[in-house]
Amino acid sequence: MTQSTTALYGLPEKVIFCTRCVISNQRPDSTVEFKNRPDQKKETISIDEEGVCSACRYADIKEREIDWAKREQELVELCNQYRSKEGNYDCVVPGSGGKDSTFVAHKLKYKYGMHPLTVTWAPHVYTDVGFQNFQKWIHAGFDNILFTPNGKVHRQLTRIAFENLLHPFQPFIVSQRHIAPKVSALYGIPLVFYGENQAEYGHNIKENFKPTMNPKFYEAEPDLSQLFLGGVSADALMKDHGLTPNDLKPYLPAEGHKLKAIGTTVHYMSYYLRWDPQECYYYAAQHTGFSANNERTEGSYSKYSSIDDKIDPLHFYTTYIKFGIGRATYDAAQEIRNRKITREEGVALVKRFDAEFPKKYFHEILEYMGISEADFNKRIDQGRSPHLWTQKNGEWQLKHAVWMEQAAVNR
Repeated sequence: MTQSTTALYGLPEKVIFCTRCVISNQRPDSTVEFKNRPDQKKETISIDEEGVCSACRYADIKEREIDWAKREQELVELCNQYRSKEGNYDCVVPGSGGKDSTFVAHKLKYKYGMHPLTVTWAPHVYTDVGFQNFQKWIHAGFDNILFTPNGKVHRQLTRIAFENLLHPFQPFIVSQRHIAPKVSALYGIPLVFYGENQAEYGHNIKENFKPTMNPKFYEAEPDLSQLFLGGVSADALMKDHGLTPNDLKPYLPAEGHKLKAIGTTVHYMSYYLRWDPQECYYYAAQHTGFSANNERTEGSYSKYSSIDDKIDPLHFYTTYIKFGIGRATYDAAQEIRNRKITREEGVALVKRFDAEFPKKYFHEILEYMGISEADFNKRIDQGRSPHLWTQKNGEWQLKHAVWMEQAAVNR
């Protein structure tokens, strides 16, 4: 019996790896998550005729072409425009107290003299180190609004997102993008800062040359008919899943007319300051006592990225299943671009860690979502795209992997 090779998710059927880093052309671009549906075709990272991905091309531009002193002066001028003379809140910084949000908030307050209001959408399930870092962030000198959604509703939406999109992290991603602009509207604070632009990692490279986030990611007029969570319309969530308009309200994007009335703009700090995740970690550790985990993160070799939520390892495992791209690939790709490791080292790390199953919190997260292990395995196997996976002797194997490509080149 011939196995199908049809690509799911609208992915490119031919798998191509970047010759500079370890990413493949299966990596999806950023999407408007509150419109994400199961049949939606994924736009993916581009790889040019020389075999180099757009993220590596932008890394070259960061190193050789951008005048970072000039960019920082633009940041100073922006802060001068919005800084409160009375000491009122003059910018909003979303985050969990991880290395990135700590870096952004601390720089704004202690180097540029701003008065940030930090805001947090709570993780699904806090890790001990994540909650400790959240507390350290606040105690480093920041006011914070912590929004914790209805636990029953959030668990239900997480399960629906896993079942329909194989994307259990989606309810958090939706809300993390929306929370700061909504607080901007609520408190009348027009300036919002996020960390890095996702275009750094492979979205349309032109987006890196804009200091602000495209409003399509976080704003819309209040219309439940335009809201999709877990790939399910709000109407269906209310009709078929027993949710109410009030249950769904926290997940709605910010109201566009309110943001326009106060002039809200969402800026990326990575436009103004050269972004390097490892350097953000060093800065956060030095200035707020941010702690890395005491053990390696499952699925990767790092200890300091995305460590605040127990669902994170499962999220990255699902990207490995859907796109053949796991956590080690994401980590190694950006560290190669930032010259922390070589490509050869990255390939070896991906081969060793990318496929690692996230067993530490696995049963706790299954209980959180209300899913049996048998149903979990069924959904996982349904999410494997035939152009990426094959079964041999009852075991699933990737058809294409960066170490296979490297071995072929070396022969």
